[in-house]
Amino acid sequence: MSGHSKWSTIKRKKGALDAKRSKIFSKMLKDITIAVKEGGPDPDSNPRLRLAVSNAKGGNLPKDNIARAINKAADKDSANYQEVTYEGYAPHAVAFFVECTTDNLQRTVSNIRSYFNKYGGNLGTNGSLSFIFDRKGVFTVPVGTIDQDEFEMAMIDAGAEEITLEDDMFNIISELESFGSIVKKLEDMNIEPSSAELQRIPRTTVTLDKEAAQKILKIIDVFEDDDDVQNVFHNMELTDELAEELGL
Repeated sequence: MSGHSKWSTIKRKKGALDAKRSKIFSKMLKDITIAVKEGGPDPDSNPRLRLAVSNAKGGNLPKDNIARAINKAADKDSANYQEVTYEGYAPHAVAFFVECTTDNLQRTVSNIRSYFNKYGGNLGTNGSLSFIFDRKGVFTVPVGTIDQDEFEMAMIDAGAEEITLEDDMFNIISELESFGSIVKKLEDMNIEPSSAELQRIPRTTVTLDKEAAQKILKIIDVFEDDDDVQNVFHNMELTDELAEELGL
């Protein structure tokens, strides 16, 4: 976790993600389901499904699981999911932006509110954190045999605003409006990203000491353990020094 990159504040420890692999797979399958419901089961004519499948492959979701999810979602009797977001504050004025996918809105909002209340935070109204978070496209692309200069020029032409190289991966950030053009450019170049998604990037961050940061990480885990929660974004600064203290 690098402290110099403004979007590193929302990256999480790989080991923790590996420990939650079944939960991650479940979230990928929901993404596929929603994409199929929106645009049909053919990835060639459904860009959102194509992206969901690409992310699932990048996350090592087995191909058979992907195929079954597409077939199941194409059944008109399968569950219908809603995408909803919640905004609020955790202790120490840390802003939380929570993205959910649910088939029971009442259950989801009740759970989200209870998490905020239990840990001394508060659920706000939608739009209350729009001044803190920007929605950006975030891509990770394996370096492999890619020509770095040629690749970076192509990404800039497609609308990338920040490109960094870390651990043999290109990390790319774009404005929301350029997300689609970068996805298309990668497809045209026959490059499959490890992940391509829209994230909430904080404009301002909150710096905490080790003890306070540990409490926030615990709250994040509580939210992420909820089956309805797809993503939790926050604006706690995870510097290199703090990450090392926390063993991340």
